[in-house]
Amino acid sequence: MTDSLARLNDVFPAEDLLTSPADLQHYGQDWSRFLAPNPSVVVFPREKAQVEALVRVANESGIKLVPSGGRTGLSGGATACDGEVVVSFERMRAIIDFVEEDQLVRLEPGCVTASLQQFAESQGLYYPVDFASSGSSQIGGNIATNAGGIKVLRYGLTRAWVAGLSVVTGQGRAMTLNAGLVKNATGPDLQQLFIGSEGIFGMVTEAWMRLTSQPKSLRVMVLGVAQMEHALSVLTRCRQALSLTAFEFFSAAAVDHVVQHSGEPSSLPDAPFYVLVEYESDALVDLGTDMFESLYQAELVTDGVLAQSERDNQRLWRYREGISEAITPRTPYKHDLSVNIHQAPAFLRAVDELVNRMASDAEVIWFGHIGDGNVHLNILKPIDQTIESFKAACEPLGDAIMGVVQQFGGSVSAEHGVGLLKKRYLQYTRSSAEIDQIKVLKQALDPLGVLNPGKILDL
Repeated sequence: MTDSLARLNDVFPAEDLLTSPADLQHYGQDWSRFLAPNPSVVVFPREKAQVEALVRVANESGIKLVPSGGRTGLSGGATACDGEVVVSFERMRAIIDFVEEDQLVRLEPGCVTASLQQFAESQGLYYPVDFASSGSSQIGGNIATNAGGIKVLRYGLTRAWVAGLSVVTGQGRAMTLNAGLVKNATGPDLQQLFIGSEGIFGMVTEAWMRLTSQPKSLRVMVLGVAQMEHALSVLTRCRQALSLTAFEFFSAAAVDHVVQHSGEPSSLPDAPFYVLVEYESDALVDLGTDMFESLYQAELVTDGVLAQSERDNQRLWRYREGISEAITPRTPYKHDLSVNIHQAPAFLRAVDELVNRMASDAEVIWFGHIGDGNVHLNILKPIDQTIESFKAACEPLGDAIMGVVQQFGGSVSAEHGVGLLKKRYLQYTRSSAEIDQIKVLKQALDPLGVLNPGKILDL
């Protein structure tokens, strides 16, 4: 292996090749903390040719490669556990080109999501895929996991905004796919194979991303609800009267953690659950107040807070977007689940009853994007328990939860990918025929298995 790794010096200068224990620890794992990182080296390509050369070396010498973006994933998809080479794209972050007539940006995979959002704004346009980690997540990683976030209700997932890709497959073959075309009826759209594939088929070296027009002035309100079933009724009514851009859900327990973490008192009314509603607002006529009154009179909400300024918008969003950071010190065991939107309240109730029955002493934090059927269940690690024993205790409960997901015809991973941590649950969402076809594609595009080994499937 030492001789094989020495060949990396032919591809990368010394400053783009790191081996210190601190660097290996830092770049060897994503935000999940249940797997110990153990990479052999971290490399930093700066151009497509280096990626192609690296994959050729890997095929010739048996090196395994783990693509790495902002490492904000939560399923171990960017974790290197077995001496692999971590391929960090953080030094390929340029915006290469912008075509105003097409509203298209061509960029490198290491471009940070927030940087693309800011560039779009500078052009009077909008990149709508957004989440709490937008300041550190990278577009290449977003593509690899088909990232969703808080605006899916209105704008869809990352897949909807990819207009073309340049990739290097596991065979070391470079391909440019679609290159920004709106219409291209020349057979299967191969770029779709790489979106959401978690890097097991190939690595993205360039992407063409669509932009859109900016929304009108956005307003936010947070509404207290007494029962989860009411949240869906609130969504239905808000959709009829407001131009929604986001509809989020979180529990009072989640707010408690945010308040404790931030040290700032809550300005929300008391309620067991909350929904955050973001909508486009006319500067002259804000329909939010009328909507709140209607919902209150119908006894669907117990109280609410309506933003009066952009600063208020940001303050209210922090109750939702600050949850993950607030509970991180408790090393949560996370489940990222989705069902059809109309099933979300019944699904939440079924899972909640199961958790209470199997682990009544567990501290559970619920939040998510209930407007698109995606909810996040977080089981917090007791302070005095080791990560290993906590993980072992959570896995049987996870199997039972996935049985409920299967009953509802849902997904065991809505937006965080499968990686290493969720692959044991894949059977609950994907049929054996689908899994077999994924294996066929892996064999065709990466026959020696050099790319992201062990992710999604044991290949």
